[in-house]
Amino acid sequence: MPAPDTSALGPEFLWGAATAAFQIEGAAAEDGRSPSIWDTFCRVPGAIDNGDTGDVATDSYHRWPEDVSLMRTLGLDSYRFSLAWPRIVPEGTGAVNQAGLDHYDRLVDGLLEAGIRPNATLYHWDLPQALQDRGGWPERATAEAFAEYAAAVAARLGDRVTDWATLNEPLCSAWIGHLEGTMAPGLTDLTAAVRTSVHLHLGHGLAAQALRAASPGQVRLGITNNLSPIEPATDSEADLAAARRADGHINRWWLDPIFGLGYPEDMVSLYGVELPLQGDDLKTIAQPLDWLGVNYYFRQIVADDPTAGVPGFRQLPGPGSQTAMPWEVHAPGLEQLLLRVTHEYGARELMVTESGAAFDDVVGADGRVDDVERAAYLDSHIAACVRAVAAGAPLSGFYYWSLLDNFEWAYGYAKRFGIVHVDYATQQRTIKRSGERYAEIIRTHKGTN
Repeated sequence: MPAPDTSALGPEFLWGAATAAFQIEGAAAEDGRSPSIWDTFCRVPGAIDNGDTGDVATDSYHRWPEDVSLMRTLGLDSYRFSLAWPRIVPEGTGAVNQAGLDHYDRLVDGLLEAGIRPNATLYHWDLPQALQDRGGWPERATAEAFAEYAAAVAARLGDRVTDWATLNEPLCSAWIGHLEGTMAPGLTDLTAAVRTSVHLHLGHGLAAQALRAASPGQVRLGITNNLSPIEPATDSEADLAAARRADGHINRWWLDPIFGLGYPEDMVSLYGVELPLQGDDLKTIAQPLDWLGVNYYFRQIVADDPTAGVPGFRQLPGPGSQTAMPWEVHAPGLEQLLLRVTHEYGARELMVTESGAAFDDVVGADGRVDDVERAAYLDSHIAACVRAVAAGAPLSGFYYWSLLDNFEWAYGYAKRFGIVHVDYATQQRTIKRSGERYAEIIRTHKGTN
């Protein structure tokens, strides 16, 4: 099958893949790294499938040169990775661990030598446990510590890294980690969750200021949010209201403040928690963005459910094919989101910073992984990007999640998202059929342009 026609994306379009430090690095206690809240959560009985941990993961702390070589083979323009706060500032604040920064210094240089543009995320959920012990994200001091950490990173890497994201998917940190309790730190406390959401946003704003102060004129600043189109299960009044609440909980709460609109009043009223805002916090949160990252995996079809607690809805399975998560494959949702943030929020530049699918991969007798479903997922979601650009979305890049199979949070190693297969017993990497397809799409695009 020929590669999708991507000519509408233009010659400067960035093709990339994404990872996160805790999911791939391993080396959990090497070179001065301290435990994160995920190291702690992995030790909670029953919290992680199969009792898996991130202690070794894909050993990318040691094997990063091999991973960069894989990126070159795939033809990637850019690599989106995260930095581990507990590796760089082990106590969360105070002394900077130069050995931790050295690792990212080498990685950035290796990427640039390979002609691959680094896109660095400051926070992908691995809060130093030392900060959690002092209250974690429900405390304002954590946002202030995050800005200190951002300044330390920018001072070392800001001369070579241009693209920065402050936070990855703060929804997961706040709602799943502090309200639902199935991610670190495993709390089920609405007040703590709402306070966390505000302090994550405040940390974003303070870190943005720190990055720009350290590298004036060089920083291209963004934040990534996992967003979902919301559809009511029926046209009943109750389900329509539930869809509005779901949209507030999943989308508007995370977009409105960073675009200077403040927190949605209907959701503030619904949560019933006093927001821990002071002085010019809303102005700090609404720092100008050079780009917005959209992470897209599925739409949400929701029904009213008063038994579900705040915000009072439940998600129903969609009619389309399912991934191994199981999440519905629904590529039109990506186009819908890109156009929404363009028209409703006036985003000046967009990047799809994550989109991907887990399937039950099988390694054949020849050692290959013939993951035709993931290859088809890539085709359909890249085609959705093309349609969005044709309709006016200012999309500048697409990062597949994930480069490698890795530690998939509460699912442990049972779910595989990578376009590169990892044998966890040997750490051998093998490009899957989906990776070959992605490389073909990239080559065709570059040839066309």
